[in-house]
Amino acid sequence: QVQLVESGGGLVQAGGSLRLSCVASGRTLSSYTMGWFRQAPGKDREFVAAISVSGSTTYYGDNVKGRFTISRDDAKNTVYLQMNSLKPEDTAVYYCAADTYIIRIRTRDVAYDYWGQGTQVTVSS
Repeated sequence: QVQLVESGGGLVQAGGSLRLSCVASGRTLSSYTMGWFRQAPGKDREFVAAISVSGSTTYYGDNVKGRFTISRDDAKNTVYLQMNSLKPEDTAVYYCAADTYIIRIRTRDVAYDYWGQGTQVTVSS
């Protein structure tokens, strides 16, 4: 079983940037497809980005495409989410998740097996 801990959230002005990190313990991240999701108050959890085991394939939600970049460093057992050109509508709790299914990237949150506790991102206008 893998434990995930996110960090890097905070308060930023619109147009700014943040980089979220997700550090794993218990098992190596190289065994998992990794994803980021977010949930704003009163809304369903939303897919943000995911990256394949090899790191060669990434997939993004339409709302963040072109602004966010997911990456992984398996030597550090860490996944990152670089967020640029942030907008107030990006405000949410951001969650890191691990999927044991590695054949292809999945975007539904119910498909992911392990979750972090989340980190708050607030973008002011």
